Amino acid sequence: MLELYHNINSVCAQKVRVALKEKGQEAKEHLLTLQGDQNDPAYMKLNPNGVVPTLDHDGAIVIDSNVITEYIDEVAPDHSFTPEDAVARARMRALMHFIDEMPAAAVRVPTFNLAFLPSFQKMGSQAFSEMAESKPLRREFMLTMGQTGFPKHEMDAALARMRRTYERMDAEIEKSGGPWLLGKTITLADVAVMPSLVRIHDLGLADWQDLPRVGTWFDNIRAQPAFKPTFYHGSLLSERFPHLREKAQA
Repeated sequence: MLELYHNINSVCAQKVRVALKEKGQEAKEHLLTLQGDQNDPAYMKLNPNGVVPTLDHDGAIVIDSNVITEYIDEVAPDHSFTPEDAVARARMRALMHFIDEMPAAAVRVPTFNLAFLPSFQKMGSQAFSEMAESKPLRREFMLTMGQTGFPKHEMDAALARMRRTYERMDAEIEKSGGPWLLGKTITLADVAVMPSLVRIHDLGLADWQDLPRVGTWFDNIRAQPAFKPTFYHGSLLSERFPHLREKAQA
């Protein structure tokens, strides 16, 4: 049995959900609110980083979203998302590393500034400090953001890193012939980058209009059968936070 501990808004959890759906794998879902339940001792025994997602496969615990997607691809090998050719596999893994270093990290800044900051600003300073200190993997990030948010130069830097991501994607698609990053077949690299682009689009910050190959890629990924079951209602931040919906309608 597969059991997935996740949160519907987590971009890391979303890539695992899309991998499961694409592979036709069902998992019993344990939904975390991330309002402190990720620090529960029972959950910390499963994932000492205190983040989502976590996969439990008949008692075998797998953490880290990219590791989980690779694990799912290995234990459910039909319709593999990993190239058979060693060179292509190396390219895929290099892209996944780039995605972890670039968009997966950069997208957190606009996400927290635009979506989560208003709720943090309503907290007392002591409550916020305790909340930030309780996050093993995100403590420094939260304390740097504080209750005033990231300054403009950090937002600009994060969006510049996202722009470099789109340009790298465009170059990879051009080189491979597309429509996916590595050619005619979707791979784990496409799965890895997908939630970051969905998130930035949901925040109204998409900046790839001059890169038609990326636009086509984005349309194709949203047309995949696994997309709607992954992004069910409430998965987008604009569905959760009224102030984001109001901004989008303005």
